[in-house]
Amino acid sequence: MPLFRRAAPQEQVEEKTEIALARTRRSWFGRIGGILDRGKIDDELWDELEEVLLGADVGLHTSEKILEAVKARVESEHLRDAEDVRDLLKEELIAVLERVPLRGALWGEDVVTPPRPGVILVVGVNGTGKTTSIGKLAHLYVSEGETVVVGAGDTFRAAAIEQLTSWAEQVGAQVVAHKEGADPSAVAFDTIGAAQSRGAAAAIIDTAGRLHTKFNLMEELRKIRRVIERRDPSAPHEVLLVLDATTGQNALIQAKAFAEAVDVTAIALTKLDGTSKGGIVFAISEELGLPVRFVGTGEGQDDLSPFDARAFVEALFE
Repeated sequence: MPLFRRAAPQEQVEEKTEIALARTRRSWFGRIGGILDRGKIDDELWDELEEVLLGADVGLHTSEKILEAVKARVESEHLRDAEDVRDLLKEELIAVLERVPLRGALWGEDVVTPPRPGVILVVGVNGTGKTTSIGKLAHLYVSEGETVVVGAGDTFRAAAIEQLTSWAEQVGAQVVAHKEGADPSAVAFDTIGAAQSRGAAAAIIDTAGRLHTKFNLMEELRKIRRVIERRDPSAPHEVLLVLDATTGQNALIQAKAFAEAVDVTAIALTKLDGTSKGGIVFAISEELGLPVRFVGTGEGQDDLSPFDARAFVEALFE
């Protein structure tokens, strides 16, 4: 079953992705055409392609692995024209994104009957656009004609509770909120209960933004997860890590820490339109084995798109 059947038409997803990747394309991937136009496959060509990938934050390990795979195909297929490298490079980049195994129980292509309510724990550091992403994700569910309950689990800041409540009102979601300073685990517990009693498709639980280096805060995330499991032993069905694309390789470090703490199942990559280094997507997929499930392509409630690996790579080469 496709991820969110009534989401934006494929043409619209492709258009938004292309616009969001404009800076990355102009700054880095746009150079590939000039490199390949020389027509000759030699060491200089490979060095320049590696420079492009590194500059776009694909990362050294992932860049080397991608180019080794392309080189092997060039040799095995006895290719001589540099223009042939373009299609092979695109195919390998798509493969990096598509071979990541599915982790969660809600959003895979092979999920026929997702659990109800699907419990989604949303985590990330401060300033990544986490609360905004929750609002947009709730909108995707509501657009499917579904009921969704969001939990204001960032109880450290009254502003965070207000922001999530405002988003819920805008998109037509229901909200569970306690007072500032309340136990976030209790918010998670009550959110799932509300979603169960109301027959909701999803319970989306916000958490306080936290630095991945702060041990006590990461321990609190583990506690929230344990409480969720007590309410529903099969939950959380997805742990969505929100990463800011503009932070580049630091996003990779964050992802590693959160994956160790709460078993992240999927990535939402925000602010893609604000960076020239959108290649971090490939490093996340290759080095962490975590699937990118959503990309933020703007500020509006419709600007969270289910991730399409082929559309993403094609947009880099337009």
